[in-house]
Amino acid sequence: MNVAIIGGGVMGEAILAAALERSVFEASRVCVCEVVEARRAQLRSVYGVSVSGDPGATMADADLVILSVKPQDMKSVRGALKADALLLSIMAGVRIESIQREFSHDRVVRVMPNTPVAAKAGMSVWTATAGVLAEQRELARNLLAAIGREIYVEEEKKLDMATAVSGSGPAYVFLFIEAMVEGAVAVGLTRGQAEELVLQTVYGSAVYAQAAGRPASELRARVTSPAGTTAAALHELEKGGFRASIGEAIRAAHRRAIELGNG
Repeated sequence: MNVAIIGGGVMGEAILAAALERSVFEASRVCVCEVVEARRAQLRSVYGVSVSGDPGATMADADLVILSVKPQDMKSVRGALKADALLLSIMAGVRIESIQREFSHDRVVRVMPNTPVAAKAGMSVWTATAGVLAEQRELARNLLAAIGREIYVEEEKKLDMATAVSGSGPAYVFLFIEAMVEGAVAVGLTRGQAEELVLQTVYGSAVYAQAAGRPASELRARVTSPAGTTAAALHELEKGGFRASIGEAIRAAHRRAIELGNG
């Protein structure tokens, strides 16, 4: 299988690295198209793949084309795909209809990944057009599983919902981490101590929640003793509208995702 990756940025490299590590791709069959010459040289040196600055030539013989350019750069990607090739897009907010029209191609998978794919801990939500064959869907599933977890949805509109939750979600978590670190420093810990405590606490809580398979409300209750320290802390969060603010943040991101998708 010949693979073309259009865009060698953070997301493109994350997919490349994971796919090679887990033998989804063979380096000798991959070509990365990247406009920055120094970046091309780096990718060739690290991964042993072919590189190019010409998207048309890169896509021409590919069985799988991965579009990992910025949405505003889509129109600068010129070239024709093989009729039976799979076109997989990770461009945020770009509708399948726009991709089909731009590339005159009907076998399209659209993915909403998030930045933790760079650590092989991503969350990807995806959908596919009717023209995508069963084996191509399996290829897409295996590729996305190599960079984290994946969920397939039938309705494209759910990708806007996923954008508001998992796509933008890391920023919400990072803000929470920032706030916890600042709070820890304020009570007397060093910044180094605070960062280690907070990062491991957030990581461990997520791993524990996945392993426990119980509702978050139940896990929270297990940690909260009546009139204890956790209860006092949660009271302040609720008093500050923490829960409502998170809900409104997701709704705002969802509205914006729809606006961007509509052009």
